[in-house]
Amino acid sequence: MKLLSDWGITGEWWRGLRGEYWVIAQGVSLFGFVILPTARPSFIDLELIAWHYASWTLTLIFGVFAVILLGRSLIDLGQNLTPLPHPKDDGQLVQTGIYSLVRHPIYSGVIFLALAYASWQVSLVHLFGAIALFVFFDAKARREEVWLTERFPNYANYRISVKKLIPWIY
Repeated sequence: MKLLSDWGITGEWWRGLRGEYWVIAQGVSLFGFVILPTARPSFIDLELIAWHYASWTLTLIFGVFAVILLGRSLIDLGQNLTPLPHPKDDGQLVQTGIYSLVRHPIYSGVIFLALAYASWQVSLVHLFGAIALFVFFDAKARREEVWLTERFPNYANYRISVKKLIPWIY
């Protein structure tokens, strides 16, 4: 239970005051993505070798990008890591490392991992699932940024200079 309290999860987690419901919704969303059926588009002839190369190339690009984002974000966040969108009471604002390229690299990494899986499976259903994850994480990040702005006065300047989910783009 110490780990939960270290993460900021209190005995009244059921009230959702620190974003506990967002974490539950995230778990449900990720589970939903995992159990999606693979549905390949009928206009793609998977017998053509070009489709295999395209699929594996996109899988590699998205997968490597996901691993970099996830790995570096966990290292750079360090003791500030919490599954909750609410910042830890004793947390610090991290703006260096991968956080100098994107404000929410863990969310980005999960989205790119979902895109890698959709590419690997050549699945339109998983592509739509990855888009749904993007929409979910964008909304979760929006709520998180309200708390971050309240907690850290210089977060507003950080928001202006660093993109939210896709480095250099969005």
